Amino acid sequence: MNFQTAIKTCLMQKYMDFNGRASRPEFWWFALFTLVVSLVLQVIGGDILGAVFALAVLLPGIAVAVRRLHDVDRSGWWYLLVLIPLIGALILIFAFFIHRGTEGPNRFGAPPRA
Repeated sequence: MNFQTAIKTCLMQKYMDFNGRASRPEFWWFALFTLVVSLVLQVIGGDILGAVFALAVLLPGIAVAVRRLHDVDRSGWWYLLVLIPLIGALILIFAFFIHRGTEGPNRFGAPPRA
């Protein structure tokens, strides 16, 4: 999955879709997109534009993270680890988000590339 496909998938096709699975490239391309756009908006527009953008991508960001957890055969409830300052985000990144998804179908559906 390339950059444009990942953004289109997360923002248009699966905006609030918490079902199914998301591949590593889909998740990381969307994360890069939100980081870059947030930084640009902070520079050109200050806090207001950054806050509006953050609200606009909040639900698709959570949705793609939950689908990424599904790809590694974990429940979306694991995303609540993000509520633990710093440690929760590190656990999510290094224990779940960077790992390859399960091969073949799992309890959350077919692999995202299928």
